[in-house]
Amino acid sequence: MMLQLETVILYCLKQLNNERTIYSIYHLLNGKKSSQTIQDAHLFSLKEFFGVDETLTREDFEQITEDLFRKNLIDGCGEQRYQLTVSGLEHLENTSMNHYLNGWNFHSFTRLFWERLSFLIQVASNLVYEESKYIPIQKNKDVHNWLKSLLIEIQVPRNELGSMLFSEILDCFNGAKDLDPAILVFRLTGFQQIGLTAVQAARKREMVLHDYQLEFINTLHYLIQKIKDSNSYHILSFLLKGLEKDDELTISARKTWNFLIQGNPPENIADLRNLKLSTIEDHLVEFALHLPNFSIDPYVDKELQTNIIEISRSIGTRQLKRIKDELKAVTYLQIRLVLAKYGDEKWN
Repeated sequence: MMLQLETVILYCLKQLNNERTIYSIYHLLNGKKSSQTIQDAHLFSLKEFFGVDETLTREDFEQITEDLFRKNLIDGCGEQRYQLTVSGLEHLENTSMNHYLNGWNFHSFTRLFWERLSFLIQVASNLVYEESKYIPIQKNKDVHNWLKSLLIEIQVPRNELGSMLFSEILDCFNGAKDLDPAILVFRLTGFQQIGLTAVQAARKREMVLHDYQLEFINTLHYLIQKIKDSNSYHILSFLLKGLEKDDELTISARKTWNFLIQGNPPENIADLRNLKLSTIEDHLVEFALHLPNFSIDPYVDKELQTNIIEISRSIGTRQLKRIKDELKAVTYLQIRLVLAKYGDEKWN
């Protein structure tokens, strides 16, 4: 059974446990690089869904939310906040959440992976038929240069490239559960054949467009992981060459980091960068999330760190205000830093 966007949203709502607004899910699916969204992805164990539907508009998201409400799968529980109804929980329990999505690690280069794959298949297909006059499906010059390098490096006779590539792709999909290769195949361009657009492919598969988009990304992420885990794909391994995950820090946070390692305190960095102190504090939270060697001890003493984790676990929340109400003499920044550093691993 294929994953549906409605089900993903329900799952995210369940994970958020009324502690964020519905739009935090929208920003997560869009891959918004804000400190709040990045922290949500970690704290609520939703990293696999980060950036998996960058085509989702706010209007479409609101329509899906209305549909879930109309179907009695969610109910309002505050301003822009929803919770699952009994029917919503039953729907989740009876629906498969099996998937290969790995948005946190793959979203930054998924598009480029697809451009490389689709162009490689087009070129290989035309080589089989010895056709040299065709319009490249990809316009990205970097992709063209990548392909030229590949053809030089693989040392495979051009008339054999197609059969070898087909064999490797076939092997990739062998054993894949809950995947329909046609989701991807319909989009491919080859000899005297133009691939379908996402809208056309969704219509052909009789799927809602955003469900199709989600399954398309799911298939690409499966292929990326499969290729990464294997040493036997001589040609497909080139698809990942030079594809590194973007720096996990936002550009602004990286600039703050450079000032911090020079010994500047947050207040000074805010002045030097002409930013609000709250923005610099957001960056500190990013460091706690992404940099294993970043110590939060200068900002939160050890005993308070332990207290924050214990309170968070005992009252079953990551909601800052509720934790602060319990501890009193603690700042929101201190709570955020502790949850960012340890919340994901010490929650259970």
